[in-house]
Amino acid sequence: MNINALPSAAVAASPTLLQEIAEEIVTALNLDVAPGDIDPKAPLYRDGLGLDSIDILEVALVVSRKYGFQLRANEDDNVRIFSSLESLAGHVATHRTK
Repeated sequence: MNINALPSAAVAASPTLLQEIAEEIVTALNLDVAPGDIDPKAPLYRDGLGLDSIDILEVALVVSRKYGFQLRANEDDNVRIFSSLESLAGHVATHRTK
C-alpha cells in the first residue's frame, strides 16, 4: 500500500513532529502557551487554541517553509488539515519533503 495515496488523516504523526509543529505555531504567533500544553486533538481555529484566519495563514507559511511543500489557501481540504494539531501534523507527515 502506498502511504502517499492515503488521506493525511490516516497517517499518524510522531510525537516529535507534533511537538515540533506546536513549537513552530507558538513561536510564529507569539502565543502565551507552552507548546506541550496544546492538545493535539483540540481545534486550532476559534474554539480550542483560538486561532483566526490570519493566524492560520501564518501557520501555513511557516509549515510550508519548514517542511518544503505548499499549503494553499484554496485547498479543498483546509478545514480538515487545520482542524487540529494532530490533523496538521498528519498532513505534514504525508507531504513533507524536508
